[in-house]
Amino acid sequence: MNGPDGPDGLDWSDLQALLAVARAGSFSAAAREGGASQPTLTRRIAGLEARLGAVLMERGAAGIRLTDAGREAMARAEAMEDAAARLSLSAARRGRGRGVTGVVRITASRIVTTYLLPPLIADLLDAEPGLEIELVASDQTSNLLRREADIALRMYRPTQADLVARKVGMLAIGLYAAPAYLDRHGTPETPEDLSRHRLLGYDRSDLVRRGFAAAGLPQPREAFRLRSDDQVAYWEAVAAGAGIGGGQVAVAARDARVRRVLPQAPIPPLELWIAAHAELRASARVRRVFDHLVEGLGRVVAATG
Repeated sequence: MNGPDGPDGLDWSDLQALLAVARAGSFSAAAREGGASQPTLTRRIAGLEARLGAVLMERGAAGIRLTDAGREAMARAEAMEDAAARLSLSAARRGRGRGVTGVVRITASRIVTTYLLPPLIADLLDAEPGLEIELVASDQTSNLLRREADIALRMYRPTQADLVARKVGMLAIGLYAAPAYLDRHGTPETPEDLSRHRLLGYDRSDLVRRGFAAAGLPQPREAFRLRSDDQVAYWEAVAAGAGIGGGQVAVAARDARVRRVLPQAPIPPLELWIAAHAELRASARVRRVFDHLVEGLGRVVAATG
């Protein structure tokens, strides 16, 4: 490397901006998923192009497209990212046995982060005064190798190499509505009654429709009168009385605003896994948080399964 930050003096933050935009597919998506604003990302990419003397990406109606120079720059940036990640992992491994202090970054879906993790993390922070937690609420998959997170909670079995993963259990799913909605529209007694009710579903994702179908309750898209891919907004709409929607039993059990309907409906549960990079798992602080979450979430799952 010829400069202080990268080849030919390139700023690593500019290269990170390139990676973020290329992976997200657009400047706006990268801004939503990351911590930088769209103008900041635009400025960094422009600066990087000026330093390299080449156009790195072209914008179109479908998002951005990397040029040949952009693909070359991205390959170099990914190599630097991987090198930095491995250095960080090695440092974490050397730091084991020094006590439970420092930062652990956890990522989970917005539903799990919002409704299930806060009490578990509160207990952990009380027990470990030297521990700091960074909590990332995201429905996007984070790369544990590149230290986008130290620990990830996922609704599927992780397959990435070099991960330590443990299945916490199965999250039961049920149908729910607000009492006020049921007072106005009645409580469905049979699956056929759902055709007379207002249902809530996801928008671009077909997860809710597939769940209904798997339970023997197929519904056309039009039956879902309110649709949102933001799972927290979706659940809040259920609780506000907008209609009947699906939700995790573990979340609903803590929410007095909703009542379960058609409890006999055989809606398939979701798997819950916790994962960390194998080298990070040897870190005392990561191991402590990992084990605490496995135990705490295991209790939650067992109580509502």
